[in-house]
Amino acid sequence: MTNCGNCNSLISENYCPNCGQPAKLKRINGHYIVHEIEHVLHFERGILYTVKELLLRPGENVRHFISKNRSRLVKPIIFIVVSSLIYTVISHLFHIEDGYVKFEETKKSTTGLIFKWVKNHYGYSNIIMGIFITFWAKLFFKKYAYNFYEILILLCFVMGMLMLFFSVFAIVTEFTHVNLMPIAGVVGIAYCTWALGQFFDGERKSSYVKAFASYVLGMLSFMLSALLLGTLVDLI
Repeated sequence: MTNCGNCNSLISENYCPNCGQPAKLKRINGHYIVHEIEHVLHFERGILYTVKELLLRPGENVRHFISKNRSRLVKPIIFIVVSSLIYTVISHLFHIEDGYVKFEETKKSTTGLIFKWVKNHYGYSNIIMGIFITFWAKLFFKKYAYNFYEILILLCFVMGMLMLFFSVFAIVTEFTHVNLMPIAGVVGIAYCTWALGQFFDGERKSSYVKAFASYVLGMLSFMLSALLLGTLVDLI
């Protein structure tokens, strides 16, 4: 018998009966690192599988994730952070000037610093943007039983997909030397509208109108809040 290195309980088998930690930890090597990366990105189920399902049936799959099975898709926070990181790396690698969020100013200001932070931290920024869009979606679709956090999970998946769309268009722009980023913006809005509308009630045209309004008002609210915060800090 030996003592658990985590909780100090006595271990007589392969695992601690109290906390479940293995009696003998495996040595850290290349296989360990690969397994940890696979575990974090949930490659056991497949990030490509998640992208495919969100591309074909976003609303239906997120509803299934919320109410029935949460092991089929990559975890939403991990998904949005990883997809945002992919876009950030690609945009810096190919020097894409048409950012996902753009802000130009004639002189340095706090507002400019805020939008610079947004551009350099899309993973966190997209979650914040998702909160604003979620607020409007909850308002427009208030008769549905989904709470704020469940809708936010939907937005994490959707915003993650938007980042992947922008990544693909950025790569194509680099190799064709044709600026396709404005088209990427239109595709992104269309996808978000479709995904939100399908999630709530894909049979009704009004769902897509409300979804479009939720996205547009959410992004405008985010931009306005950043502008007001920057202006307030500069005034103080």
